[in-house]
Amino acid sequence: MSAVAGANARASVYGVQVLIAGRQKQWRDEIAGQIRRAGYSATACDCGVDALTVLALGLPVDVLVADISLTGELCCSQLALEARALRPGLRIVLASEVADADLTAAELMPDALLVARHLRDGSVASTVREALANRN
Repeated sequence: MSAVAGANARASVYGVQVLIAGRQKQWRDEIAGQIRRAGYSATACDCGVDALTVLALGLPVDVLVADISLTGELCCSQLALEARALRPGLRIVLASEVADADLTAAELMPDALLVARHLRDGSVASTVREALANRN
């Protein structure tokens, strides 16, 4: 890769903001690390209400990565639906380390991308790249 092509590739990821919503700190930290290593900015929230607040405040977010096992006042499927209602063009990635996770959110949001296993191998970051490449 030439120096110019490398600079253009790095420049293309600057300014991309990824919002991460997940209950477990270790999970959020792992996903945020992948996102940052890929060159994107990451903001992590420990509940769906906080993630929705970020979106409602109008802060820049290009992709939402939500833990399928997110529970509470605003579970993963509700967060995905509310996020899409607030921002119709928002790319959504649903992630879970559990192979038999409840896939209700994926069923309600058929255009969301799903990462069902092996989150530690960089698959979430590559799925975020895919989501960004497919945006309108």
